[in-house]
Amino acid sequence: MCLAIPGKIIQMNTEKSSALVDFDGIQQNVITALILNPEVGKYVIVHAGYAIEQINENDALEAIEQWKAIADNQSLNLSDIL
Repeated sequence: MCLAIPGKIIQMNTEKSSALVDFDGIQQNVITALILNPEVGKYVIVHAGYAIEQINENDALEAIEQWKAIADNQSLNLSDIL
């Protein structure tokens, strides 16, 4: 079983097939080579540093809220999970 976290692409680096992705205020570079047509403003599911799927905004925001609830229940920050 794997965990994947949704985030929003905020900057593309097409030369390296990567993007800067925002996870509710936490920003990380991820590889985008596994998805078609990544674009700034799109939401992606990220696992182990790779964007593995694009998802719609509503699903992404709902998942982010669920991750925040999980973190809160464990007395963690969202950054502890990422």
